Amino acid sequence: MTLPRLSFLGTGYLGATYSICFAELGYEVLGVDVDEAKIATLAGGRVPFHEPGLDDLLRRGLASGRLRFGTSYAEAAEFADVHFICVGTPQRPDRMSADLTYVESTVTTLAPLLRRRALIVGKSTVPVGTATWVEQLVAKHADPTLGVEVAWSPEFLQEGFAVEDVLRPNRIVAGVRSAWAHDLLAAAHKGVFDLAATEDREVPLVVTDFATAELVKVAANAFLATKISFINAMAEVCEVAGADVTLLARAIGYDPRIGHRFLQAGLGFGGGCLPKDIRAFQARAQELGAGEALRFLHEVDLINTRRRGRVLNLAAELLDRPVGPAGPDLSGTVVAVLGASFKPNSDDVRDAPSLAAAAALAAAGADVRVHDPQAMDNARRSQPALSYAPTLEAAVTGVSLVVVATEWAEFRNADPVLLGGLVERRLVIDGRNCLDPAQWARAGWTYRGMGRPVT
Repeated sequence: MTLPRLSFLGTGYLGATYSICFAELGYEVLGVDVDEAKIATLAGGRVPFHEPGLDDLLRRGLASGRLRFGTSYAEAAEFADVHFICVGTPQRPDRMSADLTYVESTVTTLAPLLRRRALIVGKSTVPVGTATWVEQLVAKHADPTLGVEVAWSPEFLQEGFAVEDVLRPNRIVAGVRSAWAHDLLAAAHKGVFDLAATEDREVPLVVTDFATAELVKVAANAFLATKISFINAMAEVCEVAGADVTLLARAIGYDPRIGHRFLQAGLGFGGGCLPKDIRAFQARAQELGAGEALRFLHEVDLINTRRRGRVLNLAAELLDRPVGPAGPDLSGTVVAVLGASFKPNSDDVRDAPSLAAAAALAAAGADVRVHDPQAMDNARRSQPALSYAPTLEAAVTGVSLVVVATEWAEFRNADPVLLGGLVERRLVIDGRNCLDPAQWARAGWTYRGMGRPVT
């Protein structure tokens, strides 16, 4: 079978990762973006964000000749048989719903340029009903005699594990309307299925209608957000009851109906997907008349936000500082916040609980120093008023309080004895419950975890 040629429209995190990985699978790939600087960076062999393993695959793909990047939609229209929409769908600034401006621009730019039959496949996370709308845009802007079709195949990338998620996905969802679209979309994933066969694995292909395909991603994100907020709600109860949420999570996680994943209490979730996706899901359900069904997601969001503020209260408690009507007064205190990205193995600081906590500590009067192994540049752009330290040691030297806000291995495995010799006071808030409390206590630290008893 001759493999179809693929274009990925939008080369942010999603499109760049898919472009690079599908070239690795043997496809001829063109990544397209209107951002000339981003395209120049990728074409030059450098990924403009941190994702383990992706830089090597990019250079290999470029060297093979299978992978190219450009800014021309006309070139994409001439080149590809399958066009994947990978642009952002951010939250609107004035409401909770998703902004589909980039999706619309992509489709209305590409469709008039098509000169042969092609398949346009949505990968971006969108409100249910978007695929049908895209189909209408294509009907309006493309030559009707070509038979251009639309399909929807949502992505399920986890930052820090995205290469594996593309090459070895746990499922592929295909929302299609015709056998032709089904077969072409299957051919566009043949490399994935062939790799699975060589490794004696199965990759389920779930064929659905448009609406179900669109709902799969937002439903999955809503479920994961709910699970995270559930254990953080239990952390709130544990804190007042004197229980240990880490032991609670371990105990309930042995139940196979529950499982251990996403049951780590802490500062909550962040990033560019979960927060905005659950809000857009609520907004779309409201538009469809099913808002009551997703009312619980509002509380999920509130629980998540509350956990960030808990750091302030713990800081005031540890530092024995007053808490007034406006909150704790941490004036004159130097605090190290370890972590800026919303999760380890990423440089993404969008809606990062770590940076939100750092900003809140600074607003309370603390002199805050932030260190992160990968996200320093993005953090500076997001929170320019904070101070940034180039190393872990520089961050903690002379501070009165250390807050571990992202569970990077560098922080989890840090030597508390060594760090204890650098700080002014041995006080630590474990915002991710990723440290060994006994080890830190033996090194003379006063330890506070999220949802863990005072010992």
